Amino acid sequence: MKRGKVIVISGPSGVGKGTVCRELMKRYPDLAATTVSVTTRAPRPGEVEGVHYYYRTNEEFDKLLAEGKFLETVDKFTHRYGTLLSEVERVLSQGKNVILEIEMIGGANVKKAIPDAVLIYLLPPSLETLLERLNGRGSETEEQIKLRNSQVEKEFDQAEPYEYFVVNDDLSVAVENVKKIIDAESLKDDFRNVKKNYFGRN
Repeated sequence: MKRGKVIVISGPSGVGKGTVCRELMKRYPDLAATTVSVTTRAPRPGEVEGVHYYYRTNEEFDKLLAEGKFLETVDKFTHRYGTLLSEVERVLSQGKNVILEIEMIGGANVKKAIPDAVLIYLLPPSLETLLERLNGRGSETEEQIKLRNSQVEKEFDQAEPYEYFVVNDDLSVAVENVKKIIDAESLKDDFRNVKKNYFGRN
């Protein structure tokens, strides 16, 4: 059975990463599976343990890190996030693609650890639209919003390793474009693997 691929979806805060991922999985449930990340931040209203994140203390996070349980980790706005290796391997071994909704630094680290990982960066239709989304979200304090606003261009500078850039203006279009990328990547293979499968030799 052919193993799945790791698909990283990143972008600046407020660009709609979670919305795109959820809609993608809703439309194409057999396309890929998501993993649940670990975070040290508190749950937002409506978020559920084990569904949106595993919420852990800094001490618990340190223990997982010391035990080598993470594929990647990142510190973001005074909080920490990590992707569990066990979660990723479980999905890949089933022949499914894994969707990782993570930050750019985390995406770059995944690419180093898994060279055939596919990195997709979501862009807003404009910088003004992004800032409007951030300011209207209502989940951050004014100080946190100012910090996020100042980080937008700095965040984009971390996107150099990314191979695909999708504008999230129309949700349906953005989802379909991500789907096309995943479909195209699934057709990639190594010459030796194909030769072995068809001719029984390398």
